[in-house]
Parts: sequence; structure tokens; C-alpha cells
Amino acid sequence: MKANPFLSTTSLSAIVAAAFVLCSVSAASAADHVVADPKATVDYSGTISVLTKFGLQQLSPFFIDVAKEYEKLHPGVKVELIQESDDSVKGKTKALVASNSLPDIYFTWTGSWGENFVRGNRAVDLTPVIGPNTEWGKTLAAAAVSAFQYNGKFYGIPLYLDAKFMGYNKSLFEKADVAEPKTFEDLLSACAALKKSGVTPISFGNKEGWPGVHYAGQLLAYNVPQATLEKDFVPATAEFADPGYVTSLKQFKQLIDECSDGSGTNGSSYASALQQFSNGKSAMYYQEIIEFDQATAEGALKREDFGFFKLPVPQGAKGDPNAIEGAPEGYMINAASKNIPLAIDFMRFVTSAENGKVLSAPPYGQPSATVGGYSAETMNPAVVDGLKVIADSSYLMPWLDTANPPRVAAAWLSGLQALIGGSMTPEDVMERVKEAAASSK
Repeated sequence: MKANPFLSTTSLSAIVAAAFVLCSVSAASAADHVVADPKATVDYSGTISVLTKFGLQQLSPFFIDVAKEYEKLHPGVKVELIQESDDSVKGKTKALVASNSLPDIYFTWTGSWGENFVRGNRAVDLTPVIGPNTEWGKTLAAAAVSAFQYNGKFYGIPLYLDAKFMGYNKSLFEKADVAEPKTFEDLLSACAALKKSGVTPISFGNKEGWPGVHYAGQLLAYNVPQATLEKDFVPATAEFADPGYVTSLKQFKQLIDECSDGSGTNGSSYASALQQFSNGKSAMYYQEIIEFDQATAEGALKREDFGFFKLPVPQGAKGDPNAIEGAPEGYMINAASKNIPLAIDFMRFVTSAENGKVLSAPPYGQPSATVGGYSAETMNPAVVDGLKVIADSSYLMPWLDTANPPRVAAAWLSGLQALIGGSMTPEDVMERVKEAAASSK
């Protein structure tokens, strides 16, 4: 099954111009292939259930408010929300799949994660209602919709755009007489200067495993040619033999050892790392653009002191220096839903331009994938500037734990934790990844 793990320069520009591990998917019985009917009559009665990734206190009101407004428009409808966090949504989804009880609408990432639902016939083929030439499809960033394309069909509803940046505290940089680093080597030197000033250079929590994967993914994009990365995402052609893989992991290990709390970070959560940065206790935090508003919502770090830059490119890197790690994120419709037209209608309401503007602005700061679903006047200026950086990037490097097959994703997650902890070398990690890839063929 062919997915779209990478987005071209043209696609990335289109996204911004328009909008400014599941091993058990096939274990339980799944419905037959279901295709959305654009002519289906919507029955505005009954209940629709929605699994979101908006469980954090700052984010949860968005879907609550949208659901209430939809219920007000359609009094016969009840919207039940299952709100999970970025970390808990994976476990919740796996449990729901295992019990064959996915809600009518559920959150999904792109890549292999979304592909599992498609392969298991658990996602409605939305091509007739969200394809490029459809009324709804024309209201969404085409490249964001295409990110959920499998075998030429469209299965996902993109809600917002995302990419990874290094956020930094301008005041702490100034205090340590540190300039914004231009190369990876400059970043390491900046860490040394920040340490001397008495501040933690980079707050990092890898208890969940995926924060480390984000660092590694960006470094891989810099050190491994795109064609090789794309080939290695596919089990049938995966080799993971390029020397850039080991080089990237060596750089990652050096960064964690010299800029963070080292092996102790495996015991800290990503949320605590964000809080440390927000409270002014660390100078930097590697974060998603959708976290920009969270970083300055509370605590000592003020919006005017917040800056960001792409993780700098190492000298001599042989990949693409214009790459950035990230992907749009969105939702799928359960093929077993008893009211697919209503579920589709609700998501059309969620992705309206009006709701997009609310989503893009503080306190949410999630850049909408809807055409016209933003207003630079109401958005955090850093988010607006971040979207411009995304537009200038050559492609989006997908998250390693969602782009790869489940076994390979698990190897990356556990291997990087072991690398941080000192029980594995970069070479050991890559051997584990190769073994996982071979068993996935």
C-alpha cells in the first residue's frame, strides 16, 4: 500500500498559502471497504462519538465548544467526546481497536499509523467527499489532504499543520551572551555557554520515547538522502544501510549529553520539560509549532521573550538542509459507524473557516488546514513566522514512530531510549532497526 510520507516544496507552500503503533488493526474483525456517498441524506438525530487528541486542559475547550455549537444547530444530535493527550491517545486507540469499539470519528497521524486503519478497512474512503475536486476538498489545503492518501484514495480529514522547532528564551540567551545558533556545532557551543551561566541549556523529557524520535528524525533528514529515507520507510525495500543513520545517532547522543540532563531524561516526561522551559528554568525546548502558545501561556516566559529556530544543520551533512520534521494531523471516519453521513457533516463543521480561525489563534495556536482558516492579526506572531519557515522548507520529514511499520517504530523508540541511557551504541540501535525492518517484510 503506497502512502505519502513526504510532501514536496510545492505542496508545503500550498499548505501555508491555503491555511497559513497499531499492531492490532487487523486482529479484530473489521468492516468491508466503505466509500462515502456524497449524495447521502444526513439524519440529524442520535449520537456521534469522537476521539480527539485535545485532552490537555488548554486544548480541550475547542472540541467542547464546537460540539455544543453543533448540538445547538441540530438539537436532535448528541456529540460524545473522548479527549486524550498526545501521549495517551496511542494507548487509547489501541485499546479501542482491540475491543472493536472505535468511535465514529477518531484522531490519526499520517504515514503507517493511518495506513493501518485503511488496510484493516476501519476507515471510510472519503475520496468522493474530500477529494481535490469536491466542494469540501476545495476548502482544505490540498497538500494536507494528500498526506492522508493511500493507493490513490483519500481517507483523512486534516485539522491542523505541524512541524518541529527549537524554542528559546531570548532573555536567557542574552544573559549568557549567546546568539541564535546557525549550525549544529554552534548549538553545542551555545549549550556550553548557557551551562556556565547557570541555566539548563535544553529541557528534555523522553519518558514517553517519542520526543527523542523527533530529534533523530530531523537529524536523519539532514544526514540521509531523501530517496534513501523514502525507500527505507517501505518494508519491502528497507535496508537502513546509509552511514548517515549512525552519524545522526552520534549527533543526537552528543546533543543530549552536552545540552540536557543526559540519561536522566528517560525518567522525565515531555510535559515536565515544556513546563521547565515555560517557567524560565531552561533556555531551550524542542517543540512543535502547535505548542508555541502553550510555552508562553503561563509561567515566567513571556511571548516577547520567545524565539525559535529550526534544529541547525550539522556541518558536512549529506541529506537535505532545507528539510523540516512534521506532518499535518487529522481524523478518520469509522467504517463501522452507524451514521457516516452525520459524522462527515460534523467534521465539515469542525473544519469550517470560522472554526479554523478559532483553532489557529491563542490559546490553541493550532495552525488550521482550512483555506482561510487563519487570521494573522489574531494569531501568535511566532506561529505565523513558523508557518513561513514551513513554506520555505523542501519537504516534511514524517515522525519516525508513525511513518514506519509498528515493529520498526518500536525499535526506534526503545533503541533511542537505550542510546540515551548508555546501554546501546548508535550501531546497536541501527542493528535493532534493521532486524525489525527485516521481520516486517
